[in-house]
Amino acid sequence: MSDGRIRAGAIAAAVTAGETNAVSVARDALARIEAYAAIQPAVWITRLAEQDVLARAAAVDARIAAGETLPLAGVPFAIKDNIDLAGVPTTAACPDFAYRPAASAEVVARLIAAGAVPVGKTNLDQFATGLNGTRSPYGAPACVFNRAYVSGGSSSGSAVAVAAGLVAFALGTDTAGSGRVPAAFNGLVGMKPTKGRWSTTGLVPACRTLDCVTVLTHDIADARAVDAVVAGFDAADAYSRPVADRPVALRRIGVPRPDQRLFLGDAASERLYDQALATLAASGAELVEIDMAPLREAAMLLYGGPWVAERTAAARPLLDDRPEAIDPTVRAILEHGRTVSGVDVFEGQYRLAELQRHADAMWQDIDLLALPTTPTIYRIAEMRAAPIALNSNLGLYTNFVNLLDMAALALPAGWRDNRTGFGITLIAAAWTDRALLDAGDAYLAAAAPPPSPPLTTEDPMDIVKLAVVGAHLDGMPLHWQLTSRNARLVAATTTAPTYRLYAMANSTPPKPALVHAADGAAIAVEVYELDVAAFGSFVVEVPAPLAIGSVTLVDGSTVKGFVAEPRAIEGAEDITALGGWRAYIDGLARPGGS
Repeated sequence: MSDGRIRAGAIAAAVTAGETNAVSVARDALARIEAYAAIQPAVWITRLAEQDVLARAAAVDARIAAGETLPLAGVPFAIKDNIDLAGVPTTAACPDFAYRPAASAEVVARLIAAGAVPVGKTNLDQFATGLNGTRSPYGAPACVFNRAYVSGGSSSGSAVAVAAGLVAFALGTDTAGSGRVPAAFNGLVGMKPTKGRWSTTGLVPACRTLDCVTVLTHDIADARAVDAVVAGFDAADAYSRPVADRPVALRRIGVPRPDQRLFLGDAASERLYDQALATLAASGAELVEIDMAPLREAAMLLYGGPWVAERTAAARPLLDDRPEAIDPTVRAILEHGRTVSGVDVFEGQYRLAELQRHADAMWQDIDLLALPTTPTIYRIAEMRAAPIALNSNLGLYTNFVNLLDMAALALPAGWRDNRTGFGITLIAAAWTDRALLDAGDAYLAAAAPPPSPPLTTEDPMDIVKLAVVGAHLDGMPLHWQLTSRNARLVAATTTAPTYRLYAMANSTPPKPALVHAADGAAIAVEVYELDVAAFGSFVVEVPAPLAIGSVTLVDGSTVKGFVAEPRAIEGAEDITALGGWRAYIDGLARPGGS
């Protein structure tokens, strides 16, 4: 398997220098795609035939031999299947909607002209309506590093194709966060340009006034290279705008007030966001707390306001004639758009104009925003059980960006213990795209985020980390309850210094009670990994007055662990000063121990 780190810049340089050729690069990409299809078959809607890909690559080699300079020479790339590639069906993840375009989308045409080689069309949330990746009849691409979790959407297949190392970059789209959310979950860079910077000619619209074509890459250099090729005015696109780059220092960074930092109970996301802010502050940036309420109100307009009717307009013929052909969740959203009146539209535009004034004023006090890309991530099963509510949660920090005419750059910012990616997004006013790329470079250099987890052909299980403090420690009487469940020791560490430890009275075998306390100390623990099923069976066996709750470790992370009801310390001995259960047991074994 690939390590997931192929780079467009390195490929183009090697092909240009004659160290390899586009045909060899294409063969390697096709082999990776074929191998990964056994792991995640839902990545692609259409894979181009081998002879087509190799013919395109051979044409690149011929152009290089003729002396052309091609900035993306031989670079394999994927195309979200709501973007046209000439002669290849565009489905928008709806088979009954499919058509075969005669011409490629303008951005695709520019990439091919620059020497890039398309290899296929990727899966997506149908009609680009979703942020999770489960709304497709072609299957649900999953997070590359833990396939129990969503990949993020709607550019789901594009994100997986890049994160799995199948292609160097992939085109996505972004109306509400569809290029940023999957970037975060899979440890990628996701560039959402200013509206109109990249042509949308040949794009199946979601909300035509808001849509952006985006790119997912492994690094900022590749995003910059793609932008250099595709940015520019397109007279055929009524919403295209001449590029007007703005140099901005981007040193005053807006962050949500503490009471507005919502993570929906995801302690790992909160910890990783705090780390990202610490990195920004250490680099010399000034962190300025802002009021998120106006931005969140703007975000609500996207689905709760009249703009949902724009999605309905894009799919209305199919919705009228064959509604059963549309994914049920997507259909419910589109049907809601029918209830929007002309009055609603104008009132929404009036309120958005007022909120735009707020955003314009905000840029007088700050240069950019640094927000969590999403507050959390969900398992595929959870998303299917509550598809509207949980999808809405994923857009908490993304939905306002296009409505308020901003540029955004999603960046990897670490990994949760379950091997899913967490990201931050840098957001600034329109036409700060290049400045954001520079700021992203500086952040990643300072943060040095850990590499992606290794790819595996095995189906990763959902993992829970469990801290044990007493009778389940290695060598203690109940340790077998962990080994019998194939638990794996991952750390011997301590809690945060906010716990007290008691030796419970009349407990067989002897057991401690761990109690959170402001005047506590750091207590020695061992942290184990178990799969969810094993963890569930373990919890069933935990007797009162003990229970399993959340325990904070010395590094600030939160894991599951033993906690105690108040009655557990009745008649108990406070042994906090010993620093852990093992020291207490060792003391009992010594002569004179009690």
